[in-house]
Amino acid sequence: MSYRLPAPPPAPEQCLPGRDTTMPVRDTHAVLGTPLRAAWPEGMDTLIVGMGCFWGAERLFWQLPGVYTTAAGYAGGHTPNPTYEETCTSMTGHTEAVLVVFDPEQVSLDDLLAVFWENHDPTQYMGQGNDIGSQYRSAIYTSSDEQLAAAEASRDRYQAKLDEAGFGTITTEIAPAGEFFYAEDYHQQYLAANPRGYCNHGFCQVAYA
Repeated sequence: MSYRLPAPPPAPEQCLPGRDTTMPVRDTHAVLGTPLRAAWPEGMDTLIVGMGCFWGAERLFWQLPGVYTTAAGYAGGHTPNPTYEETCTSMTGHTEAVLVVFDPEQVSLDDLLAVFWENHDPTQYMGQGNDIGSQYRSAIYTSSDEQLAAAEASRDRYQAKLDEAGFGTITTEIAPAGEFFYAEDYHQQYLAANPRGYCNHGFCQVAYA
């Protein structure tokens, strides 16, 4: 029996229309106590990553010293202000994503990228584990040209490590960040409120460093 690859994200004209109203979310991070929305303190930088289900991915980053705040949301697509149900149809173009706001004087971009590469399977096409579809694709969305170059360099470095270990080719989408849409409030810091909730993230056999 042949295996059919998941479909790529839809073209903009195929995406659901969405809405003008933004998703209401709490004011502060449930774990860190910091604001969930901008404006951030001076000197903060941002990175958006997709690693499959955003619940476990968000926890990985809020645990890092130097991370100011994190949020679960939708990125990389075309539908404005999508709902979770809409995103799950694969017809918004978005992937489940985590916004990471960090102090580069306390935690480096390379440290964040190490957590990203090591804790999911970037070689899986349009999915992560049993979560299949473009809404679970691996992605890095950058906030500057310098970040973009660093992310691409880190991909090449990690690909060399994967090649040495006999693993496949990285499929991670790397692109400048578009608009980040916050997910519904119950998704924010989900594993803090539900510590036994679903999480498929963990060290994935090959170290970045």
